[in-house]
Amino acid sequence: MFQRVAIQRTQLAVSLGRRHASSFRQPFKFRLINNRVQAVVGVSVVSILAIGAAGAMLNTGMHMWLEYHLRRLKADVDSETRAWGWDSEAERWTGDPERGGTDSALGRKGRQAVRNAWFSDKRPEKYGPLDADEGQGAANMVDALLLRTEASLRSAIAYAETPDIVGNLHPSTLVDLLTKRAAVLERLGPSHLGESRAQYERVWSLLGGRGFQAARIAVKLGDISQRLGDGPEALVWWARAISLVNDDRSGSLVPTVPPAPPSPPVAQRILVSALLSLSAFYAMARQLTQARQIEEGSLDLLRSIPPPESLASASPPQALHSLSLLHRSAILSMHLAEVLYAQRVPVAECLQRLQAAATSSERVAYALVGTSVRDSEQLAPSPEDPLLAEYIDNPYLEKPASDLLRDARRSAADTWNLMGDLTERLGPSHRQLAFEYYQRAIGWAGKTNEKGILEPAGSTLRDDWTLIWRNYTRMKQVVQPVPETK
Repeated sequence: MFQRVAIQRTQLAVSLGRRHASSFRQPFKFRLINNRVQAVVGVSVVSILAIGAAGAMLNTGMHMWLEYHLRRLKADVDSETRAWGWDSEAERWTGDPERGGTDSALGRKGRQAVRNAWFSDKRPEKYGPLDADEGQGAANMVDALLLRTEASLRSAIAYAETPDIVGNLHPSTLVDLLTKRAAVLERLGPSHLGESRAQYERVWSLLGGRGFQAARIAVKLGDISQRLGDGPEALVWWARAISLVNDDRSGSLVPTVPPAPPSPPVAQRILVSALLSLSAFYAMARQLTQARQIEEGSLDLLRSIPPPESLASASPPQALHSLSLLHRSAILSMHLAEVLYAQRVPVAECLQRLQAAATSSERVAYALVGTSVRDSEQLAPSPEDPLLAEYIDNPYLEKPASDLLRDARRSAADTWNLMGDLTERLGPSHRQLAFEYYQRAIGWAGKTNEKGILEPAGSTLRDDWTLIWRNYTRMKQVVQPVPETK
């Protein structure tokens, strides 16, 4: 019996020893695994915090750079640029026009919304018109960025209109934000034109309907009203713009060509923009007599503005102003040629007007890239030819100069194509000359890629290229038929 009890005690001791050994080993393993998990989690948290901090610093740095950039623009304006009014046409992103930058009264969130809008607005410039047409993805990307720009501007305007902020803003801040949002809405397409017009009308009201900036807004309101099908309203706005730039206090609501041009260069550019819109409106409405009167009167008015003795001796701001007026005269000449043809004026006279328009557009494009005489082996400057450094180096001239170069190339291509069309209608004996005109149009609208194949240049719209290419290839088959192989 005693022996049995001893054996049971021995077995119990062995069992308890195993349990104690197990209870000591298991917590050690658990603690080891737990430490590894904690280490991984700790490293992950530190990495996430580091990435977040780096992203925040990068975002802050970008906003600080943009603030400096916007301040520098106003600080760097020179007297010649100011004298020719190019500083008043520069992009405005709120704040004191003399100081630049965003308005500090907007607060941190409001200023950040403005800068976010700036970043989104600049991104679509990477997509040309052909990129958007060739791929739905690119088009959607541009639309998405525009929508983001509009949303950021809407947020900034909401901050600006809060009671505790609106009274401290610079007088130009809300005007600039509303103007920029109206322009973005206009770019978004027909479904947003009504809201765009409402924003421009608010700007007109804030400006009190006075000054050159109000005149520029009146031209925009006329253009948008026309696109919305409200012709009478468009005429009223263009009449207001013309009256403002000419300091006409008669209150006339009928737009007409003034007897003399205004003296300030910026007023001259606004006036010609209004007259161009008026010309196109009457022509599209088939009011040919009124269109012809506006076009002939406008061309006479432009001729009365003395050009510089030479572009080489003119300052870059003056040269760009002169080239801008020359390009507008080219567009007016093309409008007049189309109206004359619709009035059954002899084709020779229409072609004469078109020749003047094409020559003027070519002269503008060559002057902007620094070529005075057309190379006989080159139909047009290469699309890769850059602007002259004097325009690129001036932050107030670069954008209007690049826009003018793009428009001059387009108008030259359109004019040569139209000349080919009219010449072709003169009969079979004129087909060779018509082909040469189409060839010139291709030179301005297209470029040769690395494979030696003609394709549309970056500034050419898809519809324009399709029309010009179709005319060129069709007439080439007529004048240069491919011999049949036996």
